[in-house]
Amino acid sequence: MHTSGMSAATVDTASQRADTASQRADTASRRPNAASSRRVATASSRRAARLAVTVQYGVRRTGLPARATVERWARAALRRAANVTVRFVGAAEGRALNRRYRGRDYATNVLTFAYPVAGRTLAGDIVLCAPVVTREARDQGKTVVAHCAHMVVHGLLHLQSYDHVEDREAQRMEAAEQRILVKLGYSDPYGREG
Repeated sequence: MHTSGMSAATVDTASQRADTASQRADTASRRPNAASSRRVATASSRRAARLAVTVQYGVRRTGLPARATVERWARAALRRAANVTVRFVGAAEGRALNRRYRGRDYATNVLTFAYPVAGRTLAGDIVLCAPVVTREARDQGKTVVAHCAHMVVHGLLHLQSYDHVEDREAQRMEAAEQRILVKLGYSDPYGREG
């Protein structure tokens, strides 16, 4: 997708912080009794540095989550290095994409496009149709931001080969969504108790 000319920003401040943390930790690890917790933190920082998230708004941003919030959701959902674009679109663009790539002539809440890449790095686009997500949030009694969090996590799990075609796959994916969203401070998206 990688649409040009739209409002887009690559979120790399976390990468810069991770590089600085890695340099400090590398220096500390050369000292004779460096704490093992610093090595764990360094591994986490290096893992975080391998995530590149671009957030695009093809619609007005009013009521939609900020770029930093979307990046935080992506970090919580991804278990490997990734280069991901999350794009918020209107109904016309959402419908056109769903029709072209899935043969369904309506706008859906979220679409995931995975791209083949060499190595273990994931690459893909997650497209959220803002009017559909907003309507669903209202119908489900959720905030738009909470439902966007669910849809971003859902799309990123698809990018990592999760699916919900078969019942067993759906249970696995829903459990992962629930676990990630609760960790992020949101309610279980399926309304189940603890």
